[in-house]
Amino acid sequence: MNALLIHKYGNNSIRKCKTDKLDAIKIANYCLDRWVELPEYVPEDDIRQLLKTYNRQYSQYIKLKVMLKNNLISLLDQTFPGVNSLFTSAPRKADGHEKWVDFTAKFWHNECVCRLSLNAFKERYAKYNYNDKKAEDIYAESCSHVDTLPKNEATKLLIVQAISQLNAITETLATIQKGMLDLAAQLPEYPAVMRMFGVGETLDPQLMAEIGDVRRFERKQSLVAFAGVDAPPYQSGAFESKSRSISKRGSPRLRKTLFQVMSTLLQHEPSEEPVFQFLDRKRSESKNYYVYMTAGGNKFLRIYYGTVKAYLNQLDSVNQ
Repeated sequence: MNALLIHKYGNNSIRKCKTDKLDAIKIANYCLDRWVELPEYVPEDDIRQLLKTYNRQYSQYIKLKVMLKNNLISLLDQTFPGVNSLFTSAPRKADGHEKWVDFTAKFWHNECVCRLSLNAFKERYAKYNYNDKKAEDIYAESCSHVDTLPKNEATKLLIVQAISQLNAITETLATIQKGMLDLAAQLPEYPAVMRMFGVGETLDPQLMAEIGDVRRFERKQSLVAFAGVDAPPYQSGAFESKSRSISKRGSPRLRKTLFQVMSTLLQHEPSEEPVFQFLDRKRSESKNYYVYMTAGGNKFLRIYYGTVKAYLNQLDSVNQ
């Protein structure tokens, strides 16, 4: 049972007290009162439990990566301003390294570039990219900035250590992400989820980890409520609210993953996808950004529930 249900049960005492004995009595009274309605406890299988644990660790390491990246950028703003915006390449899939980070490991100060001749820099840059035009742009950009930290060994030590820490956490994230994908691939609904637009190798394991087995939800509304993107009704007498905020009673990690899926849909704009059509329609109605993003996540979960549950039922019928 959701712990919040038991927490709010039987709070009819004026005195505010909290002990283990009182908690045990409250849980026992709740179970006796709701005995007929209590669902049977079904333990989560090992793969789903591991996948959820991996996702929790992934979230923690992502926070560390953001902190370390911001720290590196703040240091580079004093030695090589704007170097992180000179490269637009996607991170490498193998280890998650970004090109601008590998570049600054060698050219950690703008004087490492502008003290060279253009041709000499082109020769050294060839190991990163053979585009002469890109090398010329980087050279011109480095010569146009003013540094505030000197080019010496003490400054270099700070930059190199920050890069080392960032690359270490990036490689850890890449390893965890690969482990999540391997675990997700062992679950029966994996092919159905991967076919949904906006869900790739990164978001698919996160989505499956937070939702779990979709068959544990009786209705699609239950899944929406579990994510906390539903707007509960509010009515009193003749008053009935027409504009309500979402409940946010469910998993915050699931809401974050849904937000990322919606961002992917808006970025690629697949005109045939019903979720994007819904998002685009709400956007054309001048709805607030967070309003149509949340509404899109609500619709996506309903489609997810129907698609995945139908696929699992089909698998069960084939196996029988």
